Order: sequence, then structure tokens, then C-alpha cells
Amino acid sequence: MIRPTTSDDISDLIALANSICFEPNQLEELTGMLADYLDGKSNSDRFWLTDNDDGPVGVVYCASEPMTQGTWNLLLIAVRPDCQGQGRGRALMRYVEETLTARGARLLLVETSGLASFDRTRAFYRKCGYSEEARIRDFYNAGDDKIVYRKALVAQEM
Repeated sequence: MIRPTTSDDISDLIALANSICFEPNQLEELTGMLADYLDGKSNSDRFWLTDNDDGPVGVVYCASEPMTQGTWNLLLIAVRPDCQGQGRGRALMRYVEETLTARGARLLLVETSGLASFDRTRAFYRKCGYSEEARIRDFYNAGDDKIVYRKALVAQEM
């Protein structure tokens, strides 16, 4: 069941992020972002969702892009490794897209690494209907490009 993230989820979600190779500094930043969100700071321009199945098995975090009309960023999507391949990631993406469409969002952007170890991640985004929009060479580190994927959520006016 996909639902809004609560403070009871924090330790499980940090453990989930740790299980998919987040660095210690990233885990610390993630903890702070979750705490700020759950404290009610800036909830209208961001949201966290948890896929719960007798405990959190997936998480997603989205935030609006400042100074745009209806552009959002998917900043985190993760599914516990033992629950991957069951359609949970795709269900989270659909839920996010439906939520954003209901809010009048136009675009959803997703960024990821260009390293070969992220081939599966990039394939996932393509399967969900996202297309590569941009590549910034050596963004994360030398030889590690940032790839930005894009999906239009509503028919754009001409």
C-alpha cells in the first residue's frame, strides 16, 4: 500500500537507502530532509511516499522545481532489494505521476548516473515512459555523467 511517509518510517527508510549503496553523507542529508518534511516545513512543494507491506519496502521523494510552472523532480525512488522485480517501483512511479497530474504538474524530471552500474536504473525509467533529455559529462565525478530523463504529465498547450 502506497501512503504518505510518517515519522515511524524514518529508520526503515534510512536502512533501505543504506541497502542500495547511499554514502554516509547522503544518508545524513536524507535523514535531515525527512525530518524537515515531517516537521511540516515546505510540504506543499514536496512530498514523500512509502510503499508499505508489513513495513516500508519502497520510498519516493519529489519536489517542485523553483521558478517554474508545474515542473517537478523525482529526487529519490528506492525499493528494498529483496522486493525488486515485483512491480513496486513502477507502481510508485504511477502513483507519483497521478499525484502530480492532480496537482496540475506539467513535467517530471529524473536524474541518475551514467555509470554502467546504473544501466538497470536507466532501463527502468525508459520502461516507465521517460526519455533522455540531457547529459552533463563528469557531473558526479570524473567519468560519471548525470543523465536527466523527462516525462510530460499532461498535454501541453500550444
